[in-house]
Amino acid sequence: MAGHEEVGYGADMSTEHQSVTRFREELTRRGGQGEVRVLPESVHTAALAAQALGCEVGAIANSLLFDADGAPVLVLTSGAHRVNTELVARRIGVSSLRRATPEFVREHTGQVIGGVSPMAHPAPVPTYLDPWLARHEVVWAAAGHPAALFATTYAELLAMTGATPVEVE
Repeated sequence: MAGHEEVGYGADMSTEHQSVTRFREELTRRGGQGEVRVLPESVHTAALAAQALGCEVGAIANSLLFDADGAPVLVLTSGAHRVNTELVARRIGVSSLRRATPEFVREHTGQVIGGVSPMAHPAPVPTYLDPWLARHEVVWAAAGHPAALFATTYAELLAMTGATPVEVE
């Protein structure tokens, strides 16, 4: 993959959102090689992201933060899948997984729903990765803001996040 592409909001690079800047720094620190792309508009769903990038929805890695009895759990899943929370809770050994509130997401990731990246959080978050993403040569994930995404591979994402593979359906 190509190196980091310097893309900001419009022509003025000084307007890049601070969460994207923090993400770029963390991506570099972890040895990520993929392009960071900031789109003109937010893409809050995998379908919108896939349409904007010209890829299959299954190649979008959704970063979904769950509340496991007050503790954060991050599940990186293919945009083609819905997370079966009961099944995943059993597989990862927690009593339950509930969708996190926007406040919980911001507290534990420093980012907003729709832009949660797989890393660059204030503190480590237990992370699980949908093996289905390995079917795609290039995987796109959020880069800290709903309009920012980065290209990676399943293997690179697994290595950079220290995630545990888990079937989500």
